[in-house]
Amino acid sequence: MSYKKYIIVGMFGLFLILPVAGHAATFEVWLANFKQDARSRGISGATLSSAFNGVQPIQRVIELDRKQPEKKIGFDQYQKNALTPARVAEGRRLMQENWIVLRKIEEQYGVQAQYVVALWGMETSYGKNTGGFDIIASLATLAWEGRRGEYFKNELLKALKILQEGHVKRSEFKGSWAGAMGQVQFMPSSWQRFAVDYNGDGHKDIWTTREDAFASAANYLSGSNWVYGQRWGRQIQLPAHFNQALIGKKITKPLSEWSRLGIRNADGSALPGDANVSAFVVVPQGANGKAYLGYANLANIMKWNNSSYFALSVGQLADQIASGRVAQSAATTKPPAYHLNE
Repeated sequence: MSYKKYIIVGMFGLFLILPVAGHAATFEVWLANFKQDARSRGISGATLSSAFNGVQPIQRVIELDRKQPEKKIGFDQYQKNALTPARVAEGRRLMQENWIVLRKIEEQYGVQAQYVVALWGMETSYGKNTGGFDIIASLATLAWEGRRGEYFKNELLKALKILQEGHVKRSEFKGSWAGAMGQVQFMPSSWQRFAVDYNGDGHKDIWTTREDAFASAANYLSGSNWVYGQRWGRQIQLPAHFNQALIGKKITKPLSEWSRLGIRNADGSALPGDANVSAFVVVPQGANGKAYLGYANLANIMKWNNSSYFALSVGQLADQIASGRVAQSAATTKPPAYHLNE
């Protein structure tokens, strides 16, 4: 979904926009050509003037884009960082605080509320860390720099349309160094496809309006063929000498077949014998580490972010947040309480 590397780098806070030594003139030529192209695609002169007023390439963005990945942290450490007691507790509190609107969004889009809250928590710590880079300057830098230039040029054009349509103030158009925006970190292209004006104020505001951010996230998952009422998957034990050719998203089998092949729940108990639920084997740190069966909804989360670390953490955070659903659901007829033994 959002354009990011699996290594998390410091992207939060405000960054100065500084000319890149020796390249400012080249950027000006590129920008003049880009503006001409943008006008031909319906971007007004007024929008271009406002958007690019004072914009120069951001050296820090280029450094981050060119940065060679460092050694990736292990899955256990990643989860320790992601699934803190504080994050779980805040997720439960925020689901209760926003329960009325989350329940309505769940009914409308068919996506369990805890997954929306978990994605919100994983992406931006529930809206607290949305990024401090200027979106227009960041995307212009990446489009001009040359690496994946066409991709970022298209994202920049879509970002200009967001401004032109008045969904966000120019001064508030902030996000990650790679252009991911708002409380759920949509790229402009994802915003264009999935953003929702849920509160009906005329703005698809994923920056400051929780209802819009929640509905937009649910709309994204719904558009990925989300299976309502089904969990993301489960932790498992692989049998000794398990055929490693069966590992990965491309190999899906019914739970009953995985059970026949010797896979059991993490506690050693038998898998559900459901022949109607298909799953794939995930081993985020290799066959000797933790293993999981991913259901269709884990694959859907991986359409948002293809990192198995991220997707498994979203699923497990959702499970822990979901423990707060029972009391909330008791006061309403929908949605039903969530059961972790699904």
